[in-house]
Amino acid sequence: MGLHGDGGGPARRRAARVGPRRSGGLRGGVAVFAAVAAVFTLTLPPSVPGGDSGELITAAHELGVAHPPGYPLFTLVAKLAIILFPFGSVAYRVNLLCGLFGAVAASLLFFTVFRLSGSCAGGILAAGVFSFSRLTWQWSIAAEVFSLNNLFVGLLMALTVHFEEAATAQERSKVSKIGAFCCGLSLCNQHTIVLYVLCIVPWILFQLLKEKELSLGALWKLGLYFSAGLLPYAYLPVSSYLNQARWTWGDQTTLLGFLTHFLREEYGTFSLAKSEVGSSMSEILLSQMTNMRTELSFNIQALAVWANVCLARKDRQNPSLVWLFTGMFCIYSLFFAWRANLDISKPLFMGVVERFWMQSNAVVAVLAGVGLPALVSESNRVLNTSGLQCLEWLSATLFVIYQIYSNYSICDQSTNYVIDKFAKNLLASVPHDAIILLRGDLPGNSLRYMHYCEGLRPDISLVDQEMMTYEWYLPKMAKHLPGVKFPGNRWNPVEGILPSGMVTFNLYHFLEINKQKETFVCIGIHEGDPTWKKNYSLWPWGSCDKLVSSEIVFNPEEWIKLTRNMYNWTEEYGRFDPSSWESVANEEMWQARMKTPFFIFNLAETASLPSSVKAQLYTHAYSCTKTIKSDRRGFLESDPRRGRECEGGAFSCRIWPAFS
Repeated sequence: MGLHGDGGGPARRRAARVGPRRSGGLRGGVAVFAAVAAVFTLTLPPSVPGGDSGELITAAHELGVAHPPGYPLFTLVAKLAIILFPFGSVAYRVNLLCGLFGAVAASLLFFTVFRLSGSCAGGILAAGVFSFSRLTWQWSIAAEVFSLNNLFVGLLMALTVHFEEAATAQERSKVSKIGAFCCGLSLCNQHTIVLYVLCIVPWILFQLLKEKELSLGALWKLGLYFSAGLLPYAYLPVSSYLNQARWTWGDQTTLLGFLTHFLREEYGTFSLAKSEVGSSMSEILLSQMTNMRTELSFNIQALAVWANVCLARKDRQNPSLVWLFTGMFCIYSLFFAWRANLDISKPLFMGVVERFWMQSNAVVAVLAGVGLPALVSESNRVLNTSGLQCLEWLSATLFVIYQIYSNYSICDQSTNYVIDKFAKNLLASVPHDAIILLRGDLPGNSLRYMHYCEGLRPDISLVDQEMMTYEWYLPKMAKHLPGVKFPGNRWNPVEGILPSGMVTFNLYHFLEINKQKETFVCIGIHEGDPTWKKNYSLWPWGSCDKLVSSEIVFNPEEWIKLTRNMYNWTEEYGRFDPSSWESVANEEMWQARMKTPFFIFNLAETASLPSSVKAQLYTHAYSCTKTIKSDRRGFLESDPRRGRECEGGAFSCRIWPAFS
């Protein structure tokens, strides 16, 4: 790196000012890590959570590739945790790893505030309020990429502070190289952190230029360190080439395939979804501010603003990290609100969007941690006293205790087996050697986890409906499904040979060639291919549906007996937050208990049948419903239209052709 001088008097004065904080920051950071890790460990879910967790764990367990952009760093570290942690389920080990990531993130936030302000109380405030907010807590104890992203947010801010404190050119060079490597490494996890990288890197380069320590050689070296941080992405083509994983996503053996995955083109680059029309930018920004007030409190927001007010009054001439962090917050919030194309009026989509607000909440928590000692100092100056120092510790302690008190019962997942039971019930319900056509994150990811990681039901075959429409899926995955026959290379309603030589097949042809196996769809069937209707019908089978040949006669009494007690489900209806995956699983299981009577009732309503047959069907539907009426009262009363929406929700009621 081009070094010209040692930074002069200002740098030495900065070093003298912060020198005593070094050892204290380390001790405090370790204490914060231990405390947060203990709380997170006590509240970890013992099995697989909902959402993407099942897929991420499976990708790590199988050493496959997760959904775009692949998350290679998370995959490799999670695989290491699965091997090294000698206790708990595979899911618990990855959950524990994420809890430790969250604890490291807390210690880095403490370190950042302590080195900026010299206040332990401010550091504890920032670390505690952020870590024990409902949003951060929930996503720090689940097998997801968000706690690792929080770690990198804290790490980049801590390194930026360390760089600003550096007294010599040699130290600045060292910190900038480490920072460049960490910037690259952070992009191997969640791509949203690129917005912070794009704020920090110009600031660092400007400081080096101002100190006359920036040259072409220095830029070249920093670029090399940044590129070295991206090396985990080499895992994607290696895994794809070996093709040993029973579950993986995409084909990264070609440059085009790698870029498609890296840039998330299958989801929509720089978007949360490819085709969703979402809420407006102003609606998302307003919701973010409201959510932040709920998660961190209005007082924390006010302290963050106060940190900027104090800076504006006292330090107008010098560039400041407080302003840098504030700029990072503003740029990230505006950009994300612009690109978050999901309808947040829907609870499940709101749950998806709010997870990305943790990145901005971390900055606000740091600013509040700086603002607290600044407020106490200013109060002491105005009142000409030093007796308010104890209020700094009291305020920080009360804020953190209140966060834990408010959110512990919500975030304690130590007895949460909802997704675990959901997946096990579905797997247990299907007969031997069946094919399950998966659709959606809830059944897809949870069943994949149970099947591949826990080894449940090795006799069945899991085939993803949506993945079969991708060119890469069957050429890569068919060899891992030896009991399933595929009459081509790709699922498409229009059969034929594509210009690339790829042979397409429709669902009817797939069912015909696999007649020796019973086939189920879970949950729902792809609407784009109606060819199965030529000779098949969907009969309700719990949360799934069975594809049955039209040659088989429907027997209401037999089907009621077969499906009435299919699931051992005891969760109370409506007890989960509507934005949670537990709520979705609970809803599916409650609907499953009523699918057969609704199906029979729909036949009586719509099919051309003799009146005597209709009467029998009504009787069967009524008797089946009556046996579970007491359990279902809350479910039915919550929406009286249920049972009529045969094409909506999780189930599809089809008119059986033999009755027509």
